[in-house]
Amino acid sequence: VQVVESGGGLVQPGGSLRLSCAASGFSLDDYNIGWFRRFPGKEREGVSCITTSDDTTHYRDSVKGRFTISRDNAKNTVYLQMNSLKPEDAAIYYCAASYGTRCSLRTYEYAYWGQGTQVTVSS
Repeated sequence: VQVVESGGGLVQPGGSLRLSCAASGFSLDDYNIGWFRRFPGKEREGVSCITTSDDTTHYRDSVKGRFTISRDNAKNTVYLQMNSLKPEDAAIYYCAASYGTRCSLRTYEYAYWGQGTQVTVSS
């Protein structure tokens, strides 16, 4: 069971990036999927998640209205569209998979983690 993130990079403030979370060895639509990020010297924090059963989504307050999580089961991929990026969004972004009736932004509920992809927001 493996998830792999991609799509990170350098973007100017106000720009956009789309992160991808691809699954290997399992079907992503059997799991809740979360996106998390980690700032230097800080613990990982939940950014957004999507529930497998009904595609219910959750976002942390600071990204609401700017980030959108979505799932493409045919491609076995979950995306995080990030618009209006701010310097404070710069971090390593991780996707993770969990079981459960509802997704959450709690890191301890997630069993499978990717290696992360770096997002840099700078002019």
